[in-house]
Amino acid sequence: MTGREANYTFSDPYVDNSIVFVVRADSGIETKEDLAGKVVMTQADSSALTALTNEEDNEENLALSASFAALDQTGDYNSAFMNLEAGSIDAIAVDIGVAQYQLNSRGDLFVKLDEPLSTEQYAVGFKQGNTELRDQVQETLYEMLEDGTLDTIAANYKDYNLDQMLCLGK
Repeated sequence: MTGREANYTFSDPYVDNSIVFVVRADSGIETKEDLAGKVVMTQADSSALTALTNEEDNEENLALSASFAALDQTGDYNSAFMNLEAGSIDAIAVDIGVAQYQLNSRGDLFVKLDEPLSTEQYAVGFKQGNTELRDQVQETLYEMLEDGTLDTIAANYKDYNLDQMLCLGK
């Protein structure tokens, strides 16, 4: 929903999808500033790439990106994680859900930097002005939160750590 608020009527956000950096645990990289002079990779046409290259109201991220030795693109994040494991790149800019899955499945090899590159919020979108339907859906989402249905759904995606990502009602 981030950046589209004027075009649609949205429910309350239900996921905060941060874009984060993942590095090798033994890299010594602890902050975004430590990425200066490093090779960073992200997936082509991804939110992470947009966060690093969008020229509209994005001076801080553009300066960060300009500090990299290179910003490489790949067709998929699996290739990026193989490159990171092999040491041919220094960091990956990636959605937190994908990052969390990789961190959970690869053990102690990688770590996520604490500070996100950016955040985007996900919500249910409706035709501009359709508050009646939005309110119905919103009520159902809060009922699902209260009765545990959202927890049951999230349990099916344990590798993505949805407890961290769910922001409905916070």
